Amino acid sequence: MKNYITVSQAAKLLGISRVAVFKKIKKGEIKAIRIGRIYAIPESLIENIFHKKISKKEKKLIEKAVKRVVRDYGETLRMLGNE
Repeated sequence: MKNYITVSQAAKLLGISRVAVFKKIKKGEIKAIRIGRIYAIPESLIENIFHKKISKKEKKLIEKAVKRVVRDYGETLRMLGNE
């Protein structure tokens, strides 16, 4: 899931709560794809909001978190995606 961030990561980068990010997704203010029960937000959207690039350090943290989620919940996410 390269070039995507989680709702929690978007909330942290935007300085708002996870609930606020979910509300923005539901309203269509933030575009995201749904994978099972989680949402993945294109990194480029965050860059467009701030008109800046995400730092290398932030990218590494995001990539690490995404890999952990896929490692820990990958099979579950695949099964949920097939429902």
